[in-house]
Amino acid sequence: MLQVNVSLPSGRHESFSLSESSKVGDLKGLAQKSFGQGFLKLVTANGSVLTDPIKSLHAAGIQDGDHLIAIVQQAKVAATQSAFALWCCGGDTIITWGDPEGGADCSAVKDRFKSVQELQGTESTFAAILAGGSVVTWGRPDYGGDSSEVQDRLKNVQQIQATEHAFAAVLTDGSVVSWGDSNYGGDSSAVQGRLRDVQQLQATKSGAFAAILADGSVVTWGDADCGGDSSAVSDQLQGVRCIQASYVALAAVLSDGSVVTWGDPAEGGDCSAVRHRLRDVRQLQASLFAFAAVLGNGSVVTWGNPRYGGDSSEVQDRLKHVQQVQATDSAFAAVLMDGSVVVWGDPLAGADSSKVQDQLVNVRQLQATNFTFAAILSDGSVVAWGNPHDGGDCSALHGKLGAEQLQATRSAFAAILSDGSVVAWGNPSEGGDASLVQDQLRHVQQLQVTECGAFAAILTDGSLVAWGHPDYGGDTSAVNDQLGKM
Repeated sequence: MLQVNVSLPSGRHESFSLSESSKVGDLKGLAQKSFGQGFLKLVTANGSVLTDPIKSLHAAGIQDGDHLIAIVQQAKVAATQSAFALWCCGGDTIITWGDPEGGADCSAVKDRFKSVQELQGTESTFAAILAGGSVVTWGRPDYGGDSSEVQDRLKNVQQIQATEHAFAAVLTDGSVVSWGDSNYGGDSSAVQGRLRDVQQLQATKSGAFAAILADGSVVTWGDADCGGDSSAVSDQLQGVRCIQASYVALAAVLSDGSVVTWGDPAEGGDCSAVRHRLRDVRQLQASLFAFAAVLGNGSVVTWGNPRYGGDSSEVQDRLKHVQQVQATDSAFAAVLMDGSVVVWGDPLAGADSSKVQDQLVNVRQLQATNFTFAAILSDGSVVAWGNPHDGGDCSALHGKLGAEQLQATRSAFAAILSDGSVVAWGNPSEGGDASLVQDQLRHVQQLQVTECGAFAAILTDGSLVAWGHPDYGGDTSAVNDQLGKM
């Protein structure tokens, strides 16, 4: 038997007796259970990190009486539309589950994971930024999962942005590398010479990228009809502060607070009818095919497809002292300074709050599914409205208070309460029913979702609980062994 001593940096320590044939993963599992902390990194006295869970303690150089330090790692979860990926910042392991065609199969590249820093997901592909700025991708090859053609250029990557089927990475020298479906922004060769000193990227899901340069100008590429061609407004795109995207259009806020738009003119790419009112813009929000701008005086200006919230004329006199705006696919909701809410757009997608209007007071936070809104009030209670089958009926909370955070799939909500428990409601097949795991949802620290219908919760002890559509991330049974050894 081996006697191994493990200590936390706080000084708390435990001694474990293991057989000489035990593996690193066995020791880590005992330490995680004893300390009540998940995702521990074990470090030897000489500074070596025990990274391989299947290596025997003997092969790892552990001897009887050795002292190890256990460091708590920060666990994170990222998602595509139908798969999850779990990793620890700086770790060498990524665990994926859900739809194999949606990014849940990383077997071909798992040996390349070294000190993972960040993960970004598209519709069905993941891209991981490693220490040193290299990138590893997997998922559908034609949607960016195959980055082999640009791999030698993916060095010193600082940030990654994505359309549905393509990626673009900003390097430390301010240049950009793109890959994936060329029709969705995966080919930036036509503008490569202008992509210098890039400060930030924005993208439409439909397939266009926009890069803000250090001088405040903008370079675009991708689907010309959906924002990839900004030539008609290029002379106006000066001093750009930030860019917001709808599905097929882009809107840029300039340093003077005015707005310039381009892309599909009928779906938000043409703001000429309201341009004279777009002054001192402080916030932009987008539905699928419309925009809403909050001005410095608290009023709101909208444009785009009227059926998607582009026409707010019926509530314009009430849109005063607006603090924030949130959107479903085709409706907007504005929280006013007094905590009340004003909605407009498609009544079937959240623009009809008449049944709960008297409850919408002292609203603190808004969240949206595709067709439903939910609000956390100052007392921690929750009010929801919109399609009742997609989360518009929150009677599952039964008067529970203390909601701290809301997350949503496309048709269900989950709220983390102040005691660390979770309540879910909405479409049962897409995460609205957590009854099978309800007793496990304690001390929840963070929630992540796949849009297609699953939730994943990380608990304070490092364990992970998932529910929702089993094919899209709601079932972790295939990776439970891996999760226990991470």
